Amino acid sequence: MIEIDGSFGEGGGQILRTAIALSCVTGEEVRIRSIRANRPKPGLAAQHLRGIEAAKLISNAEVEGLRIGSTEVVFKPGRVRGGELNINIGTAGSITLIFQTILLPLLFAERESVVRVTGGTDVAWSPPIDYFRNVTLKALRDMGLEYQLEVLERGYYPKGGGRVELKVSPCELRGKKFERIEEGVEGISHCQNLPEHVAERQAKAAREFLLEKGIDAKLEVQTLRGFSTGSGITIWSGYKGGSALGEKGKRAELVGREAAENFYVEFSNSSAFDSHLADQIMPFAAVARRLTEYTTSKITLHQKSNAYVIEKFLGEVVDIDEKNRVIKIRGRA
Repeated sequence: MIEIDGSFGEGGGQILRTAIALSCVTGEEVRIRSIRANRPKPGLAAQHLRGIEAAKLISNAEVEGLRIGSTEVVFKPGRVRGGELNINIGTAGSITLIFQTILLPLLFAERESVVRVTGGTDVAWSPPIDYFRNVTLKALRDMGLEYQLEVLERGYYPKGGGRVELKVSPCELRGKKFERIEEGVEGISHCQNLPEHVAERQAKAAREFLLEKGIDAKLEVQTLRGFSTGSGITIWSGYKGGSALGEKGKRAELVGREAAENFYVEFSNSSAFDSHLADQIMPFAAVARRLTEYTTSKITLHQKSNAYVIEKFLGEVVDIDEKNRVIKIRGRA
């Protein structure tokens, strides 16, 4: 059984998600100890629990330690089946982090899968759904991923209630050398159950900041009605993105400027990937055919944590050049 130290590196939920995903793909049993040991509330939260439950369903796995607060999980996968899957996180837990757990295994499923997840589409400490769709899935599509994604309703903290449907077909990913993409800058500023001017002011502030930097951004404004109340904005170009979320007492102008600043830090860097995509793509590259190579804006603990888990399953296939900010991942021959 493969043993994973959940406190390694950044010590967060990503170690758990990558370990479960690779366990499903390789068929190797895994024990993850000290789960989220470096967090204020260690152990499994609802979001992590639902992700493992989903992985259990699609792979007919045996699981030990599957309860809120558990700091140790044993996962023994069977064969990945695919098909239809409905997941209700029950909180505003991140939908995109659920996808980080199960998307990779579904590429090795016996048939096409349709996954419907209810939870948070735009919540703190996770990729917003617009980043996932326009940056993460874009890079994976360029490696051969076949998918359809539909956002049925947005969900914000604390109520959640967002709904997303993802259709994905089994496929073999191809490694590649990624280069920086020179594309126009786009984005979506959104609010739900709030006055229309909230999303408009977010977009205006972001656009003004980027214009000061010589960037003309095309920003869509969405005003919605739904189960939960909130706002946010995501901006992207090529393999890079930035975002910010609204919160009570935070001016819309500050939200918009914050998103633009986060985006500009990554966009102005000469690297191919932003630092977040650089870690998200690693498990996929590790099971793809041939080498994947890219530069990143910075080397992070998330990337090193993913490398640690990947090499527990697949051996020394990750090379991180900290000086030149280059990551190379040797996939299958």
